[in-house]
Amino acid sequence: MCRHLAYLGPEEPLGRLLVEPEHSLYRQSWEPRRQRHGTVNADGFGVGWYAEGDPVPGRYRRAAPIWGDQSFADLARVVRSGALLAAVRDATLAGADGEAAAAPFAAGPWLFSHNGAVTGWPRTLAVLARRLPPVDLLSLEARCDSALVWALVLNRLRAGDEEGQALADTVLEVAHYAPGSRLNLLLTNGETIAATAWGDTLWYLSEPGRTVVASEPYDDDPHWQEVPDRTLLTATSAEVLLTPLKDLAPSKEPRT
Repeated sequence: MCRHLAYLGPEEPLGRLLVEPEHSLYRQSWEPRRQRHGTVNADGFGVGWYAEGDPVPGRYRRAAPIWGDQSFADLARVVRSGALLAAVRDATLAGADGEAAAAPFAAGPWLFSHNGAVTGWPRTLAVLARRLPPVDLLSLEARCDSALVWALVLNRLRAGDEEGQALADTVLEVAHYAPGSRLNLLLTNGETIAATAWGDTLWYLSEPGRTVVASEPYDDDPHWQEVPDRTLLTATSAEVLLTPLKDLAPSKEPRT
């Protein structure tokens, strides 16, 4: 349903990570190699990145396919960053709010992306939506499943949860109310990455001082490692930790 990527490491031009590799995110927009659901990611794209000394990331998002945006080609060539999150989108529902529905979503220091789909949307998440502060519901950027999942994650982050815990608890809640959902979530604050593998592919490449987490490898480097399904990944530029996500007991209710 989408392809996404997060990076932490030395400053690089955005294009070196997103455009130049043989199987880059740019190419995955029309020719993904490991995408299990959908074939073309032409319903928008976005990239968010961090500048030195500024904890709040900048974003560039469009509703059009990434390959048709000449401005992005220039931006990717000259903008450099040591932390970024980017995504190309295959919409769950056609025409769902265009650019506003394109990842990454953002708030404060965080960038977020969702690769997947919530089954039975929007009916299945009505209970969880009612537990959000009204201002959060009124502030949703888009009327799509990913925007609401982001609101649920952000509510936990603002309550003090660490990034990995916020993702894990949100995935388990959503999976409880919408069984069969695909919930590969990706989150960064510019210093750490958290991600979940739940229903689609997730890989990581860890090298000295450099970590990439992506829906699929952007090249054929044998050091890419696949993340097992139903796993939480947390990472810095120096290390990657994998933790199995436990199934949610049917009797367990989300916190209020």
